[in-house]
Amino acid sequence: MSKDIEDNESKVLCDAIVEGMQENKAQDIVVLDLREIDSAVCDFFVICSGESTTQVEGISSTVMRHTRTELSEKPWSVEGKTNREWVLMDYVSVVAHVFYHETREFFDLEDLWSDAVRTDIPNLN
Repeated sequence: MSKDIEDNESKVLCDAIVEGMQENKAQDIVVLDLREIDSAVCDFFVICSGESTTQVEGISSTVMRHTRTELSEKPWSVEGKTNREWVLMDYVSVVAHVFYHETREFFDLEDLWSDAVRTDIPNLN
């Protein structure tokens, strides 16, 4: 498969993850494009916040349902569903992070990957 096709598939998946987050009113959605970073583990990080652990769980469930329905994609692995403060959904080329807002501030992934191209997605509500 060519690099252009892989990049396009990653971008389509990234956009679907953003849509799933927006469906459940996720806050402060950020897309980090890691494709030009040699040490990156994937093409994109998609990061958002929820206002409660219940919303974190709801956002992650909506993302998984949306990507499955729209693209027939399932995450390769999911971490954090039990504590619901940081749910990580690994789709291999795209990793989605759904944080409880205070946990997001503590880990500050955006700063750790500050050399990535950052896109802030406006809140819909």
